[in-house]
Amino acid sequence: MDFIDVIKALGEKVSRMKDSIQTEEATKMAFVMPFISALGYDVFNPHEVVPEFVADLGIKKGEKVDYCILKDDSPIMIIECKHWKEDLNVHNSQLHRYFHVTTTRFGILTNGIIYKFYTDLVESNKMDDKPFWEFNITDISDANVFELKKYQRNSFNVDTILSSATELKFAREIKKILLEEFNNPSEAFVKHFARQIHTGPMIAKVLEQFTGVVKRSLNQFITDMISDRLKSALASEQDRERVDIAARVEEDVTVTPVKEPESKIVTHEIEKEAFFIVRSILRTKVDSSRITHRDTQSYFGILLDNNNRKPICRLYLEGNKKFIVYFDENRKEVKNEITNLDDIYKYSDQLEATALSYDSK
Repeated sequence: MDFIDVIKALGEKVSRMKDSIQTEEATKMAFVMPFISALGYDVFNPHEVVPEFVADLGIKKGEKVDYCILKDDSPIMIIECKHWKEDLNVHNSQLHRYFHVTTTRFGILTNGIIYKFYTDLVESNKMDDKPFWEFNITDISDANVFELKKYQRNSFNVDTILSSATELKFAREIKKILLEEFNNPSEAFVKHFARQIHTGPMIAKVLEQFTGVVKRSLNQFITDMISDRLKSALASEQDRERVDIAARVEEDVTVTPVKEPESKIVTHEIEKEAFFIVRSILRTKVDSSRITHRDTQSYFGILLDNNNRKPICRLYLEGNKKFIVYFDENRKEVKNEITNLDDIYKYSDQLEATALSYDSK
């Protein structure tokens, strides 16, 4: 399973399960330990991951950080965890103390949803007050996943991460400054534009006039950019839909097109996670980009090449009982009940055989 699929599947799991997680310990077990495992560390190997790592400070004994990740038996990251409902902004001082008494260069503060990364860019061996990077695992971007790869067990390198940490920190601060300037333009920011337009003296009345103009112009500029991107995205989506409809009619002449209400089909998080599981099973046999899904009112279908005549399996996940339907060598449907998504792995051989059979023709 690709790293990006693992992380996004974990994010979907967190979104689906968070309301049932009632304690900090449950947050660790359900959200944080799977995250550490996704990075390639063996959470059950004390030479790689140490829970309740002792971080005594002076005469204050018994201080423990939730997890310490080791490489060659030396700490490389410490992780402090809180319950998923807690605001992390009030807990960084605790991580600050732990960071000071360990040899690690990186500390992570998390509630299983938000992950904040700290290091010592300002003063050596003293954790910075502000994180150089953070992300929300339930809404993680491809760019964030790419950055997160640097923390994987097989690619972890202190110098590489520190190099990118500086840039991430500056980028983070610049975004905050821009956001503040867009909402409440400072005098210096307004003058930057006004001096390129206005030739007279920069008196208070002129500054007041330009402050409103700059603010409105920036807001309109952002609105226009978003509008242009939406138009482009909608045009591309409409093109894909036209091609998809034409392909369906051409591929399956036995089906009479029926106009169905668009709003009735909703792809749920559990179906998305199931799709990632099937794709991970098949990626060693076929290119993962060929594995697609198509939702219907009655089932969630997974296809090869986005082709209705190349079904890999069908999943029924919305009722009290859940089922997987795969296809035997004669293209006959075989339906089996599953108790959870992990049961899909039991049918790996059948799914692989079905996918490969289309290419063997």
